[in-house]
Amino acid sequence: MSVRELVVLGTASQVPTRHRNHNGYLLRWDGEGILFDPGEGTQRQMVRAGVAAHDINRICVTHFHGDHSLGLAGVVQRINLDRVPHPVTAHYPASGQRFFERLRYATAYRETVSLAEAPVAGEGGVLVRTAAYTLEARRLSHPVESYGYRLIEPDGRRMLPDRLVAHGIRGPEIGRLQQEGALEREGRTVTLEEVSEVRRGQRFAFVMDTRLCEGAHDLAQGCDLLVIESTFLDEDEPLAVEYGHLTAGQAARLAAEAGVRHLVLTHFSQRYGDPTDFERQARAAGFEGELTVAQDLMSVVLPKRR
Repeated sequence: MSVRELVVLGTASQVPTRHRNHNGYLLRWDGEGILFDPGEGTQRQMVRAGVAAHDINRICVTHFHGDHSLGLAGVVQRINLDRVPHPVTAHYPASGQRFFERLRYATAYRETVSLAEAPVAGEGGVLVRTAAYTLEARRLSHPVESYGYRLIEPDGRRMLPDRLVAHGIRGPEIGRLQQEGALEREGRTVTLEEVSEVRRGQRFAFVMDTRLCEGAHDLAQGCDLLVIESTFLDEDEPLAVEYGHLTAGQAARLAAEAGVRHLVLTHFSQRYGDPTDFERQARAAGFEGELTVAQDLMSVVLPKRR
């Protein structure tokens, strides 16, 4: 049975608090795991959340500020210590190559796992296509080069029982039709398109430190689950603009305009203690879909397909 969920390892921006660890998010996508922005303490949070090094297939770093990357050294060494049996690929801004190398080789350890480096440059684009998803990146607006990531499942087809019955197709014939695209039935050819409809693939996006920009809008467009920073409350919008961040209201309006189904707000400044303020401002900004104000060690399941 496939599992598609986000495991939140940390939600703090810049400085961890008593209740918020630095950033860290694992997306479980069927049999793969993609670790986003492993901040300081991520390895410890993985243990608390029941996430193993073996669960990680890709690591995606949005940018090289410490709250998004200082945990990389420990995660890389844990992957090697546990002798993860599959290759792991790391995506990160190419401009931060020196930071990645310093974190990868922060201390001495024995390398036992193939860790492929696949940096992102320019405006981003398609990073990889697999049978399960396409992974894309888009450049964001932050004082240092930053990228957001987006996962897109290929569209499939949903079989329509009434049309199958009308054409007399049943049992093993349904599987043959799905595999071959057409089936001879009572002297005529029945095509897959006649007895099915397009089933839109699921979409997930991860948008961290950024001002409002075209890249953030592109990443969020049509997402089933959007994880997005909301460092500041709306009354501190001047600070958000100055430091390259979003407010709760800005993030919510972006999500509403993009048709997001489930919005996850995270990356909160230590100046705020009450998470309900973020929810209140997101609703006031007009977002009407499912809304989660992230907390450390929670899991968020992707919505069912439309």
